[in-house]
Amino acid sequence: MIQIGNFFFKYRNWLFIILYLLLFIPSPNLFSEEYFGKNYFWYPIIIGLFITISGQLIRGGTIGLAYIVRGGKDKKVYAEGLVTEGIFRHVRNPLYVGNILMLLGVGVLANSLIYIAVIIPIFLFIYQCIVLAEENFLRNKFGQGFENYTKNVHRWIPNFSGISETFSSMTFKWKRWLIKEYNTQFVWLSGIALILLFKYDQITNGNETLRNNLAIGFILLFAIYYFTIRYFKKSGKWQA
Repeated sequence: MIQIGNFFFKYRNWLFIILYLLLFIPSPNLFSEEYFGKNYFWYPIIIGLFITISGQLIRGGTIGLAYIVRGGKDKKVYAEGLVTEGIFRHVRNPLYVGNILMLLGVGVLANSLIYIAVIIPIFLFIYQCIVLAEENFLRNKFGQGFENYTKNVHRWIPNFSGISETFSSMTFKWKRWLIKEYNTQFVWLSGIALILLFKYDQITNGNETLRNNLAIGFILLFAIYYFTIRYFKKSGKWQA
């Protein structure tokens, strides 16, 4: 599994985009009128948005408090130091947990049985392999320090005990969150808007013109956000 993880680590930045595109594969519904009644569509919308937003908040909290420099080197696993503060005090892979929740949430939002039953398990297997490859590197580099860390912090399940103390004891760098996340947020928010508008005719009462205009409006709004953050980053006015 470590070898599989090393392979997928090279292409991990594409995983989110590819898996996002798979949301639009035709699929039987996860929630249907037959079992949940005439207003069944509110179930995937509310549950899906709650899960996916939770994922982005976890990623935001992680990046804003103690961003980890584990971007790889020469397309291989690499880390400058062992980061155990911030959200890393509560779970070893908070960025990956955030990604999983974000994709799980949009899968529920898309009301896609295939995505939840097939794509998400494949995604989890790939992430497990990547994490095992990263842990193998960290164990070899940091030795007992990493072993002690793994004894106190779970790989996947967050322990929220003391989370308020974590936030109160550190400065949340919101600019770093935006700079590091604006690419992901653009894709994520655009996908949410398109799913809501094109999956659920109830939102626009079947008015295709209104639906299309709203879709264009939201994409333009998110594009303005994207290029604004990009400008502040590239101009040096905001530093990560």
